Amino acid sequence: MTTDTHVSTPSGAAPEQALDSETRVRLYSTMVLSRTYEDAILREYHADKGPGFDIGKGLVPGEMHLSSGQEPVAAGVCDHLTTDDAVTATHRPHHLAIAHGVDLRKMTAEIFGRETGLGRGRGGHMHLFDPDTHFSCSGIIAEGYPPALGQALAFKRKGTGQIVVAVTGEGAANQGAFHESLNLAATWNLPVVFVVEDNDWGISVPKSAATAVASNADRAAGYGIPGERVEDNDVEAVHAAAGRAVARARAGEGPSLIEVHTLRLLGHFEGDAQGYRPDLDEVASRDPIPRYEKVLRDAGLLDDDAVARIKAEASERVEDAIAFAKDSPLPDPAQATAYVFA
Repeated sequence: MTTDTHVSTPSGAAPEQALDSETRVRLYSTMVLSRTYEDAILREYHADKGPGFDIGKGLVPGEMHLSSGQEPVAAGVCDHLTTDDAVTATHRPHHLAIAHGVDLRKMTAEIFGRETGLGRGRGGHMHLFDPDTHFSCSGIIAEGYPPALGQALAFKRKGTGQIVVAVTGEGAANQGAFHESLNLAATWNLPVVFVVEDNDWGISVPKSAATAVASNADRAAGYGIPGERVEDNDVEAVHAAAGRAVARARAGEGPSLIEVHTLRLLGHFEGDAQGYRPDLDEVASRDPIPRYEKVLRDAGLLDDDAVARIKAEASERVEDAIAFAKDSPLPDPAQATAYVFA
């Protein structure tokens, strides 16, 4: 099977197949909710770190990797899923968790290290696990790909039509786990959609300095599966590509690989000065949310009142989740060794 490499139309241009108005506004709303959440987490993370920026202290302990700029990937892909489908994500997972329907209160409590969190405050923001929505993520590069195959094999044997979306970054596409997973998924014809978020930077290393191919989607050909690259961080093009891949997986036709050229608006982690990035002056102009908002305004689907309402609803949900986390108890130190084994 040959690779089917696809380059999307630029943002704002007509998509391959026009989406209905409800779907377009829903995609925008999902992106706004995700960004509102990341902005609030950014605020709380820095609120009480104090001099020296000790990541082990404060309301939100540990490192923090925010997904601002990568919202089109989560919104476009997860719009095709139900909570019966599974998603495995990366160390930068919040946009995917939100788009897949993970409980905002429990997720925020976990990030704040509280007992009411998804993992009773033990996992933190890089290790969110929600069996109710089949969502998981990991701080280990490309770690989500192999477990996705186990879930996909179980779904295939059950014959329920459930699928798995496995997401990683472009740097992780050079890991052995990436290639081993694509090979096994293709060999066993598993219902998996592999997604690579190409934000141009593997921590501080440009993709061009670490990856031999311009598009990781081309690597799909080596495993006999379709590969498709979406340019310009275009949420409607992501939605179209994901629709094809999801339909293929549900029909029992096997895995696909999608790479999305997305954008990291912030540092690799909070505290990253990003002195290695020559593109910082132009990053703000590439923000996908105001760009897509303009597309929908020009199409007559959004006006000032609608935008204000969507943003207010997002803010209300996010602030409620943060208040819930702050009001939740910290784990009992006496229970530090509990839940180590199932």
